[in-house]
Amino acid sequence: MSAEYAGPMGRLIAEFKKMPGIGPKSAQRLAFYILSVPKAEAGNLAQAILEAKEKIKNCSICFNLTDQDPCKICSDKNRDQSVICVVADPKDMIAIEKTKEYKGLYHILGGVISPLDGIGPENLRVKELLRRLGTGGVEELVLATNPTAEGEATVIYLTRLLKPLGVKITRIAYGLPVGADMDYADEATLTKAFEGRRVVS
Repeated sequence: MSAEYAGPMGRLIAEFKKMPGIGPKSAQRLAFYILSVPKAEAGNLAQAILEAKEKIKNCSICFNLTDQDPCKICSDKNRDQSVICVVADPKDMIAIEKTKEYKGLYHILGGVISPLDGIGPENLRVKELLRRLGTGGVEELVLATNPTAEGEATVIYLTRLLKPLGVKITRIAYGLPVGADMDYADEATLTKAFEGRRVVS
């Protein structure tokens, strides 16, 4: 906590600094903003945070963040039940949904294989994916991880593991620049990436 600020202000800045992408200056700006708004507005923010923590959970099928279980996508009988798109995180799923092109289901791994960060296949929801495939009816798996070294390592691992199951495995095309995150891509780029997906050999 900085000595220049009163205790509660210093604590508020310290809490903001814990957030990803928030440095000392941004944390300070956010703290000053919170103090500048009416107490009711600050209370609404605090309540929204607590409500999200209390009510948002993982879908028991695809592991999307949801306030109902199964989530709206898994519950939608109009979605193509024969195709599952495998993504790393819920934000990637949201980016794909914004294109309005993909009509199948999802499976959220909860990350990608990253040995440097101590994340191996056992830390991802691979067993849950295998369980879903074991129930039958899935004809295609679309692997839609980011085109990074970690994303590619995850694709290679999943392809080797899942190929013997006889399910068609495709990879979204590189309309995405290598090293980019999907949630920063525009909808047209993601649409083209989906249209150009290819079978993984």
